[in-house]
Amino acid sequence: MKILSAVPGTVRASVTIRSENLNRLGSLHGGAICSLTDTMGSLALATKGLYSTGVSTDINTTFVKAGGGAGDEVHAIGTVVSLGKTLATTRFELRHPVSDAVLAYGSHTKFVGKALGHPENVDFDETGNHVVKGSPPSEWPAH
Repeated sequence: MKILSAVPGTVRASVTIRSENLNRLGSLHGGAICSLTDTMGSLALATKGLYSTGVSTDINTTFVKAGGGAGDEVHAIGTVVSLGKTLATTRFELRHPVSDAVLAYGSHTKFVGKALGHPENVDFDETGNHVVKGSPPSEWPAH
C-alpha cells in the first residue's frame, strides 16, 4: 500500500494486488477487501490526529465488481463520516484507478472513547501538513 494523500478526515492509497491476495478465481479476495475497509477506516481516523484509533465494533463491505488480478492496481479511499465522544464512523471505497468505477464500498464503526483522551494525540492544521497541538510520535518521518 502506498499513501497517495492524507488530509484531516480523508486518506487515499494505491494498492498493488499480489498473488497471495487472490481468490481461487484469480481476482482480489473479498477478505483482502474487508481488511482494506478496516485499514482505511483506521487510517482516516488517524488523519484526525488520533494516535490510537480505537477498536472496531462493526465493519461492513459490499462487493460491486471484481477487484482485479495479480499486478493490478486499485485505489482505496477512507473518509471519516462522524467522530463523536464514543463512536466514530468511516466510509471506504475501492475504485478502479483509470475508470474510477466503484469496485467495493463499506463502512467501519469504532469505539473511540478511550482513544480520544490518548496523551499522544495531536491536532493538525486544516491542510494536515502541520501539527498545531501536541508532538508528532518519534516514528513519524521528518518532512
